[in-house]
Amino acid sequence: MATTEECRAALDKLSDNMAGADGDVRTAAALDRSLSCRITDLDVTFSGRLKDGRIEVLDTRPGPPAEKAQIRLAMAGDDLVAMVDGELNFAKAWAAGRVRLEASFRDLLRLRTLL
Repeated sequence: MATTEECRAALDKLSDNMAGADGDVRTAAALDRSLSCRITDLDVTFSGRLKDGRIEVLDTRPGPPAEKAQIRLAMAGDDLVAMVDGELNFAKAWAAGRVRLEASFRDLLRLRTLL
């Protein structure tokens, strides 16, 4: 099972990957939205912002998010690490129910390029 530190490192790596992206991926990541990523097996939530093509983690807390973010992810820590490392396809994990993504319809349309 992935640790809280490994999950945080995976989010940092994802942020770096998004910041270095080009084209449609860069455009999709250019949203300015509140973001939460709940790691279900650790019962911890990372909260922050998706801004300027990067993920800024501003808070880490036990349990569910304190506030409802505009973009909400939930998954097991191992799945987060595997997705960021390219070992797990987001679309397949989402279709299998291993990953939950909640956002406005408009944001989902923009984010589909990232997925």
